[in-house]
Amino acid sequence: MSDLSLQQAIDNIYASINNDNEEIDTHIAALKAAMAKEGAKEAVFETAKLAQPNRQGRKMMQSYFKKKGIAVSFTA
Repeated sequence: MSDLSLQQAIDNIYASINNDNEEIDTHIAALKAAMAKEGAKEAVFETAKLAQPNRQGRKMMQSYFKKKGIAVSFTA
């Protein structure tokens, strides 16, 4: 789990979101470990790759990840 790169962890999050959030908490933990390893302060996701790319979907994702201790931002 901790051997993933930051990009691999983010890709796993995309896959999980597209599979009805299957094992999302496990992937969030892996993302948090990858961020710590690489010294990243926030995870950046591409809006187009999200299942719900609208504002409501982004805010819901930000809120959930914030509860898990991860700051999230989005790119177009």
